[in-house]
Amino acid sequence: MKITRFEDIEAWQIARDLSQFIYSVVKKGKFSKDYGLKDQVCRASVSIMANIAEGFDSGSRAEFARFLAYAQRSCSELQSEIYVALDQDYITKKEFDAIYSLASKTHSKIGAFIRYLKQRTKNEEPKVNQEQ
Repeated sequence: MKITRFEDIEAWQIARDLSQFIYSVVKKGKFSKDYGLKDQVCRASVSIMANIAEGFDSGSRAEFARFLAYAQRSCSELQSEIYVALDQDYITKKEFDAIYSLASKTHSKIGAFIRYLKQRTKNEEPKVNQEQ
């Protein structure tokens, strides 16, 4: 499938599902009252989507790959933060496992896309200035 807009990127679609899940979880119980952690978790999940979208319009494959790497870091940040939520009994082990798994899947899809972009960049012929 040809990617013509950032919404076509599978990693962005999974990140969107992850964000929806995060927002549903932070609205419940004690989690909803821990404004600092709630904010950090939501920001990390949104950052994944945002960096994929921002990178899509960055203008070069190398720049896109850089933004995708930021999105991967946000996946890892989110995974770390949900340990705190689990330890504070804000989420169940089942919710933790689902979030962690979805973040891992997102991280993996982003990594595959980075490898694809770098391989495409490596295989392209350098442009020669025609005006010389």
